[in-house]
Amino acid sequence: MTDAPEKHNRRSIRLKDYDYSQSGAYFVTICTQNMKCLFGEILDGEMLLNEWGNVVEDCWNEVPSHFKQVDLDAFVIMPNHVHGIIIITDYTHVGAGLPRPYNKNITGMKHTLGQIVAYFKYQSSKRINLIRGTPGMRLWQRNYYEHIIRNEKDLDEIRKYIINNPIKWDLDGENV
Repeated sequence: MTDAPEKHNRRSIRLKDYDYSQSGAYFVTICTQNMKCLFGEILDGEMLLNEWGNVVEDCWNEVPSHFKQVDLDAFVIMPNHVHGIIIITDYTHVGAGLPRPYNKNITGMKHTLGQIVAYFKYQSSKRINLIRGTPGMRLWQRNYYEHIIRNEKDLDEIRKYIINNPIKWDLDGENV
């Protein structure tokens, strides 16, 4: 039996030849595997996080402590996906030795948006699977949606979209 690579090649949804480690703001949407509602429920337009939703929130908020060139902006956890804005800055460590306290973020190393999202997905999956006793079980879909934010107007519209997402849950295409 021969392998048919054309069957297994996925078309990249990333912008061709774009450097996803460069400074900028990026809107990301990350969905759960099979769109399962795992993180809580929407009640009266407000997202009520369950234990797993709290883990996802903690992992998101910890991203800048692992990636010194990352700032976070608007973010929302929905029952089966998350929306957030990741800002990659030109952070460089200045001074002798390693930054204190030492962490794995090597001075001068630029991380890509994909590496940042992968770290978030890995950490949240690992912690949630530990809680539910399902080591190695897939929590997130393989890929994620991203949009390069090009200007302030775009940033403001995306912030509003994120903030209002729970209110519009009944109309959301991700609400299965």
